[in-house]
Amino acid sequence: MSPGTKTLLERVESWPVEDQEELAELAREIEARRSGLYRLSDEERIAVRAGLEEARRGDFVPDDEMEAYYQLHRRA
Repeated sequence: MSPGTKTLLERVESWPVEDQEELAELAREIEARRSGLYRLSDEERIAVRAGLEEARRGDFVPDDEMEAYYQLHRRA
């Protein structure tokens, strides 16, 4: 590890948790770019599971709402 990185990481311990999480997310993105593998954060994993559960239950947008959406965007 470079000396600058090591010094920065030592200072990170005093940052607010939200800022530490933001740094962790950026580090995950860099790691994914380098390795080709992206690891979901806990928040992303929860959101994906919730979306899959909605799909399993059939909680989709009603057809009339989708048709209104398509009508709106076909005009553009």
